[in-house]
Amino acid sequence: MEEEEEVLDKKPRYSETEKYKVFDSEFMPHIDSMYNFAFRLTNDEDGANDLVQDTYLKAFRFINSFQKGTNAKAWLFRILKNSFINDYRKKSKEPAKVDYQEVESVYNSADEPQYNGTVDLRTEMVHDLIGDEVAMSLNGLPVDFRTVIILCDIEGFTYEEMAKILDIPIGTVRSRLHRARNLLKEKLRSYATSMGYKELR
Repeated sequence: MEEEEEVLDKKPRYSETEKYKVFDSEFMPHIDSMYNFAFRLTNDEDGANDLVQDTYLKAFRFINSFQKGTNAKAWLFRILKNSFINDYRKKSKEPAKVDYQEVESVYNSADEPQYNGTVDLRTEMVHDLIGDEVAMSLNGLPVDFRTVIILCDIEGFTYEEMAKILDIPIGTVRSRLHRARNLLKEKLRSYATSMGYKELR
């Protein structure tokens, strides 16, 4: 309890003027990335706008928990992710929460395709090809797998940052990303072949 109080005591205490300065300088530059993330989670413009608005309202409300000069983008993404999971998904058409152990056990089974590589959206099969087919395939992934691809391959967060945003161990981040990339690769395989891409081994 004493440690918790000590941590709370170390929170920044901003004046009202400072709050607005921190909000404008640290949070607002990331609003486009926030909207893109929200849209990819919700697949709906109105839903994305509502989610971003809710995120920024919470960010201002809890601004004293933010340490100026630290990674504001990761802090905001975590708030948005939590808002989506806790509030938005209840109203959305997203499927029920994924059982990762069940999914991962299936994809770790003997039926798994015989290739070891994964797809990094920045460098391999779909480089310069984030088009309709890729977007549709990405949107077709379960939301929790979609999230890790968005955070890593589109937004460029490190594994450590992703672990904090998603509140899971780094090992789980790596495992989930590996599975997500392979799921996406399977969805894109036929399209990539028709576009002249060859299997990466």
